[in-house]
Amino acid sequence: MAGERALPVPLPVKEVLKRFKALQAAEGLALGEGYWDSVYMCVNEAGEVHKIKQLRTRAYELMEEAELRRVRLYDARASCFTYLADHGVPDHLLARWAGHTNVKTTKRWYVKPDVEDLRGAATTWGGLHRAQEGGV
Repeated sequence: MAGERALPVPLPVKEVLKRFKALQAAEGLALGEGYWDSVYMCVNEAGEVHKIKQLRTRAYELMEEAELRRVRLYDARASCFTYLADHGVPDHLLARWAGHTNVKTTKRWYVKPDVEDLRGAATTWGGLHRAQEGGV
């Protein structure tokens, strides 16, 4: 289950990846025999696979261009898993998506509720107080 795995891709992401693949094909035609054709999506204009530092640098540039708060990619990954957990995706599926063999790893390192996530619990506690006032 860990490592490389097949994952379904949400439709909006799939569309972007198709456009990106078309861009890569155009770059390959423009460069000719100098283009390194690989199965990877994260490559430069010559088809060479990006190193993690290059990916991180580009991600930070995109965050700045989009006027988004700069976050580490690791934290963005955790935000995605927290979102999925908050929206009912079962723990075993989160672990599978993350490539973890142990559900506890996913829950411990990637699902991070914040204060806003706890607001529903506070509302529930408030309901208990009102129920006691009503003589229930």
